[in-house]
Amino acid sequence: MKRAAPRLQAVGPTGGPPTRGFVMIVGMIFLTVVLMLGIALFRSSGLQERIAGNTREKARALEAAQSALQYGEWWLQQSDRGTGAACNSVKTAAQLEACSNALATPATLPWSARFDYRPPAMTVAAGGGLAGNGDINYQAQPGLYVQYLGLTLDAQSLLYQVTAFGYGGSASTAAVVQSTFQVGSQIKDLGADQ
Repeated sequence: MKRAAPRLQAVGPTGGPPTRGFVMIVGMIFLTVVLMLGIALFRSSGLQERIAGNTREKARALEAAQSALQYGEWWLQQSDRGTGAACNSVKTAAQLEACSNALATPATLPWSARFDYRPPAMTVAAGGGLAGNGDINYQAQPGLYVQYLGLTLDAQSLLYQVTAFGYGGSASTAAVVQSTFQVGSQIKDLGADQ
């Protein structure tokens, strides 16, 4: 009888069947997936940081514009401001007056005809950055424009349009706000039966 030749079987380092690099391939796939997740999280955090910075700058520009608008409304309440004259140059808030002509291009900043207003304690320096006191600089001081619109329908009050702008820390971050303001000297009892 002939004996069959013994079969040789390959065995792995642990005595089991050989893995032939299977563990290494799975490890590389796992490492690639973890690396991709890490990169996505890193990019996401950078994006979140930029969004937060842009939101802060937008809020600062809006607050600066709103302070100039409120100054213009306060100024209108102080005394009779009349119908105004044509405004076509840059002046300070101390020279504020009602203008008879409309603001040419409210969306294009800075306006060629305006009144510059700098709120107390506002740090303004072109280029932004930090001020000496640690506060963040504004790109430029806010400006406003007060236009006389005419009389109300009942001819009892004057109507004005107050338009103001403000910058954040850069020239690309700006806000424009506008209100229509009524000034009258007549007092009405709004609670009386009519």
